Amino acid sequence: MRGPHNILRLIRTGATFERTGAMAAVLDAVDAPIRLRMAARVMGWPFRWLGYKGDPTLPPITRAITALGPAYIKFGQILSTRADVVGPELAGQLRMLQDRLPPFPTTIAKQAIAEELRAPVDQLFSEFSEPVAAASIAQVHRARVRETGREVAVKVVRPGIGAAFRRDIDAFHFGARMIELVSPGTRRLRPRDVVRHFEQTVMGEQDLRLEAAAASEFSENTAGDPGFQVPMPHFALSSRRVLTADWAEGLPMGDRDALIAAGHDTTDLARRVIQLFLSHALRDGFFHADMHHGNLKVAANGNIIAYDFGIMGEIDEYTRRVYAQILYGFIQRDYRLVARVHFEAGYVPRDRDEAAFARALRAVGEPIFGADATRISMANLLSYLFEVTERFGMPTRTELILLQRTMVVVEGVARSIDPQLNIWNAAKPVVSDYIKTEIGPKAAVRDLTEVVKTIGRYGPLLPRIVEQVLWERAHPEEARLLVVQPRPALPLWLVTALSLAAGLSIGLALA
Repeated sequence: MRGPHNILRLIRTGATFERTGAMAAVLDAVDAPIRLRMAARVMGWPFRWLGYKGDPTLPPITRAITALGPAYIKFGQILSTRADVVGPELAGQLRMLQDRLPPFPTTIAKQAIAEELRAPVDQLFSEFSEPVAAASIAQVHRARVRETGREVAVKVVRPGIGAAFRRDIDAFHFGARMIELVSPGTRRLRPRDVVRHFEQTVMGEQDLRLEAAAASEFSENTAGDPGFQVPMPHFALSSRRVLTADWAEGLPMGDRDALIAAGHDTTDLARRVIQLFLSHALRDGFFHADMHHGNLKVAANGNIIAYDFGIMGEIDEYTRRVYAQILYGFIQRDYRLVARVHFEAGYVPRDRDEAAFARALRAVGEPIFGADATRISMANLLSYLFEVTERFGMPTRTELILLQRTMVVVEGVARSIDPQLNIWNAAKPVVSDYIKTEIGPKAAVRDLTEVVKTIGRYGPLLPRIVEQVLWERAHPEEARLLVVQPRPALPLWLVTALSLAAGLSIGLALA
């Protein structure tokens, strides 16, 4: 229940942040208003003795979050991608947050696997290692399938993690409501929506069947992408709490020295990371939304390997087109186009001045484009863009949050292996190709074809609709006496046009 009893949990959180020295760092990083500062210090300082001490060797913010446990670690990781909420400085610090939880015993993992897959581990696997990675939600073991001899990674959800997360998420909801109450200006950032997004994400990650399905779909979408591979899930050896997938062998994407020593072209790798992400987002509308260093490897043949599909992003075709036009406008330095797209999509209230908005966008873009390659940053662009859109009354676009934050993370990965990478030059071919194929005469014809197909699917129902409309027009008095289910009134000309379109589409299909 999201009620006052959560105050104790928030006090423990504030006390831990005070005791570790993280409270002041967080409030300064987000430039918190005075009322929010006072509320935070009141809930933290008098009770600092209740706070967890944490690891004194860690920086204050990391120390506090890791001391509070897995839900806070995961929440910190997700907030690291929300520069619009926590600010670019704090987002940068949180991006360095790593899972620091110890693994749980292998015997417990084997017991969970046996319960989930209804067979002893020794019967399923000829080899089964100690944990090779331990995260906030699950840990991974290296194994070999007894039946096929195939080497696999076996991911097992931590025991009791669901109850622990639900308990902390309850407090997060309560805290978000308090933040909005104490500081109404934060409502534009939708803190409660942020918590809801976090809740959906972590609850989804605990059902490994969903991750297996996401990996399978992602693999199908990207099968034709050269130099990219996805470890395939083994559905017969997977369940709600266990996921078995092909073992991904390669060098960590974040180890630049090792990549160079192995003879890999880091400039090409950095460019491909950017282009692959944009291709998946724009072309497929289904993308890996957690593409940080820890989820990327480079195979011996130079292929980029992506894994861990617990967080995936999905955007509809219309939003993809809007996002592509915004990116394209910035790449072309066409700020009028970027402004017009924002207004047409309804992102900025129509009572605002479009020309003034375009000039504000120019003030954002020109300093970035005037910089050398090492200073051209998508992260900086988004940070400045958040300031401009706030000034013009644009609310946070929840459907673009995951896309924007993943772009920032991917940029960070690319820069880590090629500091000289020009982000815009890498992005331009993908965005330009998408614009050519998805926005223009060919795209209009394709959209019209889809409309006709949709009408065709409902073709069998149209004669009945036409007959009912004609009868009602011929017998208006009787029609008024009938008690029928409410339905939208369609003008006769529209019903006739739909019928003709349906007939045409069916005729074309049969031709």
